[in-house]
Amino acid sequence: MNTDRIEKRVVLRAPLDRVWRAISDAEEFGRWFGVRFDGPFVEGASITAAITPTTVDDEVAKRQEPHAGVKSTWQIVAIEPGRRFAYRWHPFAIDPGADYEREPTTLVEFVLSETPDGVLLTITESGFDALPEARRSASFDANAEGWAIQTGLVRRYLEDARV
Repeated sequence: MNTDRIEKRVVLRAPLDRVWRAISDAEEFGRWFGVRFDGPFVEGASITAAITPTTVDDEVAKRQEPHAGVKSTWQIVAIEPGRRFAYRWHPFAIDPGADYEREPTTLVEFVLSETPDGVLLTITESGFDALPEARRSASFDANAEGWAIQTGLVRRYLEDARV
């Protein structure tokens, strides 16, 4: 079993430019993902994300509520319009009393490709093997579950006629 990398895929039935906005615009991303950013996504920039319940699913929002307000830093690595968005972060950084800044980060990549059925979104998070052993397994397991949930949230967000 690969313990260093998580990969999730979902076909989104929306135009490529619409999917791109949902993953590359900080405000839109925050709505479905369940975070509030202190600024826009800019390649090379660091931004602060605070957990805030998703607007897409009430059950997921309830699970996020206990962690509301917990902040983390995201380093925006790449913005390749219509194709790839990537950032680095400290995975499963939900303990407000912990200092994660000395730990290695993982790389999260959102890659888009058009298919006959819609836009294939592939989300990959890698670098778990470099995390401290005490947090490695819990971070991997939590994020494997989390990315499965997030693929559903982004799909529902894009299917909502109001967005």
